[in-house]
Amino acid sequence: MSMAFQPILRCDEAGQGLYAYEALVRGPAGESAASVLARISDENRYSFDQRCRVTAIELATRLGLLATPAALSINFMPNAVYEPRACIRASLDAAERVGLPRDRLIFEFTETEAMADPAHLLRILASYRAMGFRTAIDDFGAGHSGLSLLAEFQPDTVKLDMALIRGVDRDRPRQIILRHVAALCAELGCAVVAEGVETAAEFHMLRQLGITLFQGYLLGRPGFEQLPVPVPPPGD
Repeated sequence: MSMAFQPILRCDEAGQGLYAYEALVRGPAGESAASVLARISDENRYSFDQRCRVTAIELATRLGLLATPAALSINFMPNAVYEPRACIRASLDAAERVGLPRDRLIFEFTETEAMADPAHLLRILASYRAMGFRTAIDDFGAGHSGLSLLAEFQPDTVKLDMALIRGVDRDRPRQIILRHVAALCAELGCAVVAEGVETAAEFHMLRQLGITLFQGYLLGRPGFEQLPVPVPPPGD
């Protein structure tokens, strides 16, 4: 396997800059994530999850991550973690080898995965936070447990599902929902990322709604085995 990396951009009153790169699994010649994920089974799930983490850390730093202010965001599989502190050992060793500080690693999980075993996930997240890592809920708004999860545990970052973002500039119900989600997360101390931003109109509406972190084709496509420079936001 290998990795592609997609930039996440910060854009607020202070200016703009890199917030993070998300590591996205690919085949060794750039094949799709689906082609790789299709080969996961119960027998290889743990080793796959471990290899993804180490590959992302080693490749991103080899490509120059440490010369940027960006964090590295890695998706992990909660059902591949049997004991948090044991299963993080390889990631810790990889980060120490390349000199990547713990607070520049973000571990993402999806809202749907959280529904499978919330108690197990909360144990993982508490352990990761205690060890100095950051955490993120991905695809927030796609499932039905998001608010309950926020009540139990406040991650560092909430990544909004792109279904909430699409066409937000012309959809009042979405605007109302996102304005209140942004305010709620701000009060809880969670950063909010709008995923899947594809148009200038979506970007500008999201800015008006109080969102300052953005990911999507408008600002940068995933780069296979590279850390793409973000595209300047429209009108900024």
